[in-house]
Amino acid sequence: MKKHLDNLDKKILNAVSKNARTPFLEVARECGVSGAAIHQRVQKLINIGVIKGSEFIVDTNKIGFETCAFIGISVSDMTYYKSVVAALRNIPEIVECHTTTGRNALLIKVYAHNNYELGSLILDKIVTIKGVTGTETMQISLEEIFRRQISTFDAISDDEESEAENDLNEE
Repeated sequence: MKKHLDNLDKKILNAVSKNARTPFLEVARECGVSGAAIHQRVQKLINIGVIKGSEFIVDTNKIGFETCAFIGISVSDMTYYKSVVAALRNIPEIVECHTTTGRNALLIKVYAHNNYELGSLILDKIVTIKGVTGTETMQISLEEIFRRQISTFDAISDDEESEAENDLNEE
């Protein structure tokens, strides 16, 4: 379900998606509104599920996780899907899990200290889950070049800025 976002919401999302630690007063200055207005809007975006949280990003290499891999998982029967996902959620080395199209039902992103540990993770933890019929290690990442939040909001014109201010005044 698509959420209706006005121009002020888009400006706020652009600011906080670049750095979640940006103070609301700084975001307010960028948007030309009060800090209280930003606080209310961010709370609204959290309440409707547009903002799901904020995070610190840990450099996995610096804490010894030198192997990152993307693994496709085949499930024997979709009646096992929920239990397979629940079991995968309990494996801390798995940091992402996606439902996919194609021959694999799921795609996961995992971190391991090295390739040997990756092999053990696959053989001892993943393929032993009831309902998993196979894995396919699609890629091993050599280096993460960049990571970012989606930021596809077009530049906002002066007319749209005044619309956002009017929207804010109506609240």
